[in-house]
Amino acid sequence: MQKQNNDPHTTEPERRWPFRRIGPLPIGFCLFLLIAATIVPAIAVSAILLKRNDEAQREVVHTLAEAMAGSMAEAVDREISGMMTTLRVLSTTPSLANDQFSDFYDRARSALMGTGSYLILLDENMMQLLNTRVPYGTELGPTSDPGSARAALEARAATISGVFAGKTSQRWVFNVIVPFLPETGPPRLLIMTRNAETLADTLSQQLLRGGWNATLLDRDGTVIASSFMSSHVGKPFFLELGAQDGGPTAVTARDPLEDKDYVAVVDESNYSGWKVVVWASSSSVEQPMRRSLHMLVIGSLVIIAIGTGAAWILGRQIAKPVRRLAQDARRLGAGDPVEAINYPIAEVTTVSYALAQASLDRKKAENDIRLLMREVAHRAKNQLTVVASMAKQTARSARSLTTFQDSFQKRVYGLARSTDLLIAGGAGGVELRELLLIQIEPFRPEAERRLEVSGPPFRLSNQAAQTVGLAIHELATNASKYGAFASSTGRLVLSWHREDDMLVITWREYVARLRRKPVKRGFGTEIIERMVGGTLDATISRIFHRDGLECVFRIPVERLVPERAPVSPVQY
Repeated sequence: MQKQNNDPHTTEPERRWPFRRIGPLPIGFCLFLLIAATIVPAIAVSAILLKRNDEAQREVVHTLAEAMAGSMAEAVDREISGMMTTLRVLSTTPSLANDQFSDFYDRARSALMGTGSYLILLDENMMQLLNTRVPYGTELGPTSDPGSARAALEARAATISGVFAGKTSQRWVFNVIVPFLPETGPPRLLIMTRNAETLADTLSQQLLRGGWNATLLDRDGTVIASSFMSSHVGKPFFLELGAQDGGPTAVTARDPLEDKDYVAVVDESNYSGWKVVVWASSSSVEQPMRRSLHMLVIGSLVIIAIGTGAAWILGRQIAKPVRRLAQDARRLGAGDPVEAINYPIAEVTTVSYALAQASLDRKKAENDIRLLMREVAHRAKNQLTVVASMAKQTARSARSLTTFQDSFQKRVYGLARSTDLLIAGGAGGVELRELLLIQIEPFRPEAERRLEVSGPPFRLSNQAAQTVGLAIHELATNASKYGAFASSTGRLVLSWHREDDMLVITWREYVARLRRKPVKRGFGTEIIERMVGGTLDATISRIFHRDGLECVFRIPVERLVPERAPVSPVQY
């Protein structure tokens, strides 16, 4: 039974490391092992290839050629199957059964437009009734391939012709024939014809490189299409292939005219009985193999020499910076500052800059946490003050407990809606007027004359709305404590306007008499200047007049506008 490692300080990677009993290994030695593990198998494979190169490479080439031939045969089958399907669909057209040939001609031509295929309709005497290659009504003669047409009619099954010269098209073509046998009336033959040269695109879909070519033959061995020379179409194939037994077959053929040997792979189409031949000269197939073998031997020797030297050099270049990074990581853990260093290795430099940035982020995060804790405490006190102020103002004007409860509940709900406004704005931002009114709503008195808000429509981004909302919240809180909303006669005038590329927001309070001018800066003032001034690059001026506070924010418009326009603009 294997003994388990119960050491809680041993990590999972250490348990899987095969050399953990030996101890940590130098990085240079690890690089040497890595290079050796790469080179040694390559050398072993090279030695085997020296002995079995011809056999193995020939098998690979034959396999690839058979795959290409099989893929091309399947592509040809798909083309033929598609043509048959189209013919069967066209045979269901009512105008064909009713001998409305003009309407049937228009429908067939529209359906086949841009496909490279054309429709021919024959009667039982092999005479053409229509041909979409020419306008309807053109005088037509008998079909150019009556043998295939009669075979389809006698077998009452779909038939595929070989390649032949079309009289109407003046090109080498082939036909796919489907008999149409109505319950009443004479039989017809639906023929879809295509130029043989269009199948060359089907053959060229495969990547034929290294001297390989592809040729499509009909059942008589005549060339239908070829990736080698289009002039071979309609002629017998130049190689004698002999008989094949089903499936891709590799054969060696000879060209009697040029006295050259060829490697050919033959596969047969299931639908048409046509043959796909992928062929190349033996010399063009074997020459790249020999060249690759020579380059493999030379390359193995060069890699051995380079790998040994690279392991030694890289080990020295990596080990020293890694040790320095370990020292920086320990300093980061201790909370000491870490400076970024440019090392010769880009990845090590990236880690060094990441550690330095992490050191700065940690320091900033500590400061932000302290500020956040103060802000949480401050906002909690402000919220209590807001609720108390709302309760006092509501009680002062309420005539009964029921009236007090109703008014007080509505004000509390208004305080909660300030957060909903930011969420509802989405990426389109928040309208400035709505933001200001929602932030002031919990503090405002019942008398409407004591609050004036004016300014043009202006939309803020979500981040800017949070910052401006925080500032207005602080000002409104202070107004409820000491300013315009602290007495029964105070009044607040809030306005904004644009000056070129700046938005100017003016907060002006009017009171009977200012109680006292603050001597020291409060936390609310610090929050306003830090958030609005620092985040939005705003200029803030605060003036204590004899009749109240005036606070002016001058904020760059580019720091306020949302990234994209809102879906539904606010109407005024």
